[in-house]
Amino acid sequence: MIRSLSRPTPKQAILILGILLIAANLRAPFTGLPPLLGSILADFGLSTTAVGAVTTLPLLAFALLSPWSALLARKYGLERVLFGAMAAIALGIVLRSAGAVWSLYAGTWIVGMGIAAGNVLLPSLVKRDFPLRVAALTGAYALAMGVIAALGSALVFPLADVWGWQGALAAFLVLPVAALAAWMPQLRAPRHCVAQAAKTPQGAPIWRSALAWQVTLFLGINSTIYYVVIGWLPIILTDAGLSPSQAGSLHGAMQLATALPGLVLGPILHRMRDQRLPAVVVTVGSALALLGLMLAPQWAFAWTLLFGAGSGSWFILGLTFIGLRTGSAPQAAALSGMAQSIGYLLAAVGPMAMGALYARLGGWKMPLGLCVALTFAASAVGVLAGRNLHIGHALNRAP
Repeated sequence: MIRSLSRPTPKQAILILGILLIAANLRAPFTGLPPLLGSILADFGLSTTAVGAVTTLPLLAFALLSPWSALLARKYGLERVLFGAMAAIALGIVLRSAGAVWSLYAGTWIVGMGIAAGNVLLPSLVKRDFPLRVAALTGAYALAMGVIAALGSALVFPLADVWGWQGALAAFLVLPVAALAAWMPQLRAPRHCVAQAAKTPQGAPIWRSALAWQVTLFLGINSTIYYVVIGWLPIILTDAGLSPSQAGSLHGAMQLATALPGLVLGPILHRMRDQRLPAVVVTVGSALALLGLMLAPQWAFAWTLLFGAGSGSWFILGLTFIGLRTGSAPQAAALSGMAQSIGYLLAAVGPMAMGALYARLGGWKMPLGLCVALTFAASAVGVLAGRNLHIGHALNRAP
């Protein structure tokens, strides 16, 4: 069923609200945790490595479970699997707030499982129900992701002062509960619609498509650099002379900046014949911000906002590629699973590798320089992924 975003019916408005509330769960429960790691370390007496593993677990869950999400959707339907994903996030939030070491790790893993399914299947749902508005709705839900993540990062410290770190983490439960309530009407979707979607021709095998690999690498490099910066920015800034409170404020501002492109980028992409130019612009913008942090850290505020805007635009463009480069919702789900599996595997390795390099060299110039090099590699891949082509075209098959 093809739906438009112009003058939506009440049912369509409820669906869009559900999409935005699901999107609100796909970053904040993860990014709200790192600011509390110091308190968690002190309470449990864990080593720095053990606490750092808490932030790596969700990324590994994203990487390992993303390919399976499309299979579950074909069997049970997009609506039901997305509902289950929100229920998993709710369960994980409750568990990791329970106050035991085992529940902290188990809950974090379960939160990662739910986010993995949502990350993969939301682009597929948009492709299926809003094929003429993929870019606009992708921008809208990316905006929701970024704004809620920024608010979560801003509120988590005040909440921890009042309720402790367990209460602050438990407060994120409001997000999946709201999404579950808004998504209830979608569970009544006719079963025949799910079956029809499952039988849609999927063209060339995703993992053998050159275009699929180009989209995957474009998103994967974005994830790698984003999680390097989200994990290490406070230390990069304090090493440059900023106070911890200033570094924390800029960390939150960067996340808000990632959301802002969602206001304008979707309509712009919708009007373009292809997306090669935007791919170059967003990657070069991110490169300039990283170079600024490396060479002129006294302008950290400007560089942080530029990186947030560039990285956020890059992410939205990568998600948009999933819808624009595929011919059906099942194919979009398969490409989303592939791109996010590889992408988050790289994202899990990137922060650890850059952190080890920093520890060995005693500075951030080399790690940031490598990230700059990765942005230019992504620019080249983005030019290829930005062509007006679809997976399954003979030219896109890898040899």
